[in-house]
Amino acid sequence: MRHNLSDIKTLIEDRRSIAPELYSQRSVHEEVLTELLDMARWAPTHRYTQPWYFKVFLGDGRKVLGETMARIYTEVTPADAFSDVKEAKLRERPQLAPAVIAVGLKRDPDKRDPVQEEIASVAMAVQNMKLVAAAHGLGMYWTTGGVTYTDAMRSAMGLGPDDLFLGLLYVGYPKDDWPRPTRRRPVEYYTEWVRG
Repeated sequence: MRHNLSDIKTLIEDRRSIAPELYSQRSVHEEVLTELLDMARWAPTHRYTQPWYFKVFLGDGRKVLGETMARIYTEVTPADAFSDVKEAKLRERPQLAPAVIAVGLKRDPDKRDPVQEEIASVAMAVQNMKLVAAAHGLGMYWTTGGVTYTDAMRSAMGLGPDDLFLGLLYVGYPKDDWPRPTRRRPVEYYTEWVRG
């Protein structure tokens, strides 16, 4: 065997989504973040379109991100649906993590591949990042929804009209020991075998 299969399986099983509210104040070095981003490029990509795009927010950049999200939420939310709690969370949450990485999809200008394939490539790039983060003892949390899918947020992240903004990756060291136990359904619950 070319690689230690046991180590690879353990790494996959240890990976967890850990919310920024559970991070310590320990900083994440830029070299580690660069390593995560470098591993993203090894994800499968049809025709090598490599559609992933990342924007990293550190230091006061996290405050800028929070202010941007809060402003967009205020602009796009009808008055009867507006929540002060939600607006405050959008403003403050980025500062709970030492780093926040915006995840985008830049479409191939010729649109040679269906958008579903491009989204799958970006998701695999993020999984690569999550696995390397887990190996470093880092927590990573991918958030979507709400203002994420607005034209204003896509534009604020530097993406064009044909591109997609796919959410934020919060990155930090957990306060407590991880991984915590989790339950996953066994193979027989989600697999159908067809034999000739």
